[in-house]
Amino acid sequence: MVEFNFDGPPVGDAAADLSSECQRQLLPIVQETVRAAVAAGWNQKDALLALVEVAWDLYETHREDL
Repeated sequence: MVEFNFDGPPVGDAAADLSSECQRQLLPIVQETVRAAVAAGWNQKDALLALVEVAWDLYETHREDL
């Protein structure tokens, strides 16, 4: 099971790589979610697409807050 132990966002010179660091920290969560979906009988591509759609919907919903 994946734990949600995020490090704080990078600061200083490392802040330029904010997206990469966020992706690095989210990757295990996404991988575990897809693994669980596949184990339950989902097609891997469908599970990944569903995650993309959920993320996009969240982005669209909160875009004005950003």
